[in-house]
Amino acid sequence: MRSSFIGRTPTLAASLATHLAESAAAPPPKARGPAPWYGSAALLRLALAALSLCLALPPATLAQESRPDAAKDATAKDAVAVKKLLEAKFPGAAVSNVAKSPYFGLYEAQFDERMVYTDAKVTYVVVGAIYDANSKQNLTDARLRQLNRVAWDSLPLDLAFKRVKGDGTRKLVIFADADCPYCKRLEGDIKKLDNVTIYTFLYPIDQLHPDSARKSAIIWCAADRAKAWDEFFDAGKLPDNKGDCATPIKDTALLGERLHVSATPTLVFADGSMVPGAIPLAQLEIEITKGEAEAKRLATKK
Repeated sequence: MRSSFIGRTPTLAASLATHLAESAAAPPPKARGPAPWYGSAALLRLALAALSLCLALPPATLAQESRPDAAKDATAKDAVAVKKLLEAKFPGAAVSNVAKSPYFGLYEAQFDERMVYTDAKVTYVVVGAIYDANSKQNLTDARLRQLNRVAWDSLPLDLAFKRVKGDGTRKLVIFADADCPYCKRLEGDIKKLDNVTIYTFLYPIDQLHPDSARKSAIIWCAADRAKAWDEFFDAGKLPDNKGDCATPIKDTALLGERLHVSATPTLVFADGSMVPGAIPLAQLEIEITKGEAEAKRLATKK
């Protein structure tokens, strides 16, 4: 309503100016005292000034308050149309998070754990990462991390074993496979971390490491799980038990499936962002610090 009213303002102002001009030309009534300063001539000048101002404003300015919402609605409808086209052209694909990207007028869409880009008619699909040429940042990965965040409070940390380093003020979750060579590399760097609490979910990937589930069960059944894990990666030594206690391995597998964990190690930081793979110590420190800062920023918004 506001934009429609403003859009008619020049017409209303013109009508007002005409009306006042006719009033000014008519014979004045008998004066009952000094004419007030706000008489017909002054009102006429005011109306003409308003008319000039309204005519000088472009239509886009007059209706600017209603345009953003309309543009958002149109973009949202376009995204829905793009999603339908993608699903029609790629049957069976899990398409989600379709939105207009800031790059080249393309739309972004998530296919499982991968981001693709396409035009409004889905004539072409671009698969690959977009980088910031100045910062060298992988913008596609950053966007995926933002979209795939998990709520830290929703993680069932009782299914993981805990290691506390230093004051333990920072937080890190790891999905790890006992026989994963990249997990072994990560564990070497973790020894150099300080002031962090690490929650490790035992996540054996049977297709790659058939004996990992057995080893994971033996480690979980140890009296000191953190110590058993460290000793296994340091020297390949397993605790002296049969691994026949109750373990959370099946529940952890379901959790990983729900969170789309497809590789080990997979790291989850305090803000819920997830990163697959073993990253170097320096980068790990950066990501932990970034996650803590982002978690605090998100908490202030609640």
